[in-house]
Amino acid sequence: MTTQTQQLSTVKSLWRVIPYVQGAFPRLFLGVFIALAAAATALTIPLALRWLVDNPLSSGDIAQIIPGVAVIFTLGMAEVIFIYLRRWLTLGPGVHLEGKMRNAIYVHLQQLPVAFHDKWQSGQLLSRAMGDVSTVRRWISFAFVQLITSTIMLVAGFTMLFTFSALLGAIFLACSLPLIIFSIRFQRQFSQLARSSQDQQGDLATTIEESVHGIRVLKSFGRAGEALDDFLDQANILRGTELAKGRANGRMWFWMLLIPDLGFALTLLLGIVQAERGVVSVGTLVAFFATAALLKGPMQSIAPMLSISIEAASSLNRFHEVMDAPIEILDKPDAPQAPAGPGALVFEDVHFRYEDSSPEHPDLLNGINLSIQPGETMALVGATGSGKTSLTALTTRLFDVTSGRILIDGVDIRDVSIESLRTRIAMAFEDATLFSISVRENVLLGREELSDARTPEEQQQADALLNQSLNIAQADFARHLPNGVESKIGEEGLSLSGGQRQRLALARAIAVQPSILVLDDPLSALDVTTEAAVEKALRHVLNTTTALIVAHRPSTVMLADRVALLHEGKILDVGTHSELLARCPEYRNVIASLDEEKQ
Repeated sequence: MTTQTQQLSTVKSLWRVIPYVQGAFPRLFLGVFIALAAAATALTIPLALRWLVDNPLSSGDIAQIIPGVAVIFTLGMAEVIFIYLRRWLTLGPGVHLEGKMRNAIYVHLQQLPVAFHDKWQSGQLLSRAMGDVSTVRRWISFAFVQLITSTIMLVAGFTMLFTFSALLGAIFLACSLPLIIFSIRFQRQFSQLARSSQDQQGDLATTIEESVHGIRVLKSFGRAGEALDDFLDQANILRGTELAKGRANGRMWFWMLLIPDLGFALTLLLGIVQAERGVVSVGTLVAFFATAALLKGPMQSIAPMLSISIEAASSLNRFHEVMDAPIEILDKPDAPQAPAGPGALVFEDVHFRYEDSSPEHPDLLNGINLSIQPGETMALVGATGSGKTSLTALTTRLFDVTSGRILIDGVDIRDVSIESLRTRIAMAFEDATLFSISVRENVLLGREELSDARTPEEQQQADALLNQSLNIAQADFARHLPNGVESKIGEEGLSLSGGQRQRLALARAIAVQPSILVLDDPLSALDVTTEAAVEKALRHVLNTTTALIVAHRPSTVMLADRVALLHEGKILDVGTHSELLARCPEYRNVIASLDEEKQ
């Protein structure tokens, strides 16, 4: 997915982490300060060594040797303590950042329109919310501090080397300069590999998820082998990318180890000659090479720190591809609550088209005008692809109308808060989705105040509502599960049959006790006997609730007071079932097709 965020430089990409570190800056900066203190302490040790070699050891003053060794030992212990404190201090900001980023992307995903989720693979979203966020956390807790410390330590260390010996310092610096060239080349190559690897991991996660969810289909059609072959192809591509990353890292490590060692060897050879000629003292030479040895660590850490930083920058780019996606369905400023009312539902000249629709094609819904009176049940029928499901999705603003408006009790649904709107309307979909929680929690999902009942009165009210909803939906099977209504159902309810899932989804909608009930063919997976029982019980609910029902069965049509025929994006006719049969040929054709499907 090529977006503008991918074009950002590594530094600009990493800069975008700042909003998520706010609140942890004091601890992070203290960690950086402690890390610098550890580096300063380490660089002080060569100075102590120079004094020890040039004075007590040269003069043979044993009385001064012991204090000198004690100073070096104390400095070493101080460095260890500083390193421990640095790790302890920087761990917290990383966890803080990880929590804020993960919460932010989850909230954003909840607010993004359904159209966004229709386009994005769930595996890609999961990899961004989990893997990429963890990569950024590792960078802020380790590589960020290490890069700052190593940079300052290198500057201070090379300054000390020039102070000890300008010639030796210049040689060591000259030998180290090629690392800059290799680092730039490494960054360009590794950034592309890191991005490719992360995208491929997202694709692989999607494949695994689809295979697990579709395991029944794969097994029943004998396609498990082909699915495995597809998985292995993707896994091998990812493996190749990871190997390429490893080779790039290996080449960088080769130069990071070789070049400093070459510089060390050259300066050691020349330093011995200078010490023999008296140009530098032995203590100065010892201090020079002790400092050079200390600098090898920061120099050799450039490769892994660059790798982590580049991966973190790529992860932040991928993360912001989601976070930068606009939330198109928003509340107006200070939007009021949806007013309580009898539940009149009106569509006024409603037009709707999907964003990716071709401009030359007409709107999917092309001027819908429909009025449903409070307490009335309206069946919506039409040929496949006529836009019935899209029309029902507009009522709760899962999508927004392209033009026109939808009114509830005379108020445009875009003028009230989305949360309050969705408490007035309950929906049950043909493709029933349940969650990996108990039956009770699934059914009471829309009743937040009862789903976590605490007092005996709330518990009693919740039990009564649960039993009523299960009874109406003919979902008594839930009481016979191993733990009754407290039984935890499998992921997406796949441990249940299609009809059982639909009945629980219908019970969930009924439990909301909405003023408007929208049902998108919620009985399609039921057998004739169960369907009749549900419809009989459902009539009691529909007597007091405004309902819009997408009907794919003649029996569902018979639940309605009136029927609306949707044809080519328009409401072609509205009337009772008998009236439409008598006067509308298109309606008779649709009903005939429903009869054929039923048979």
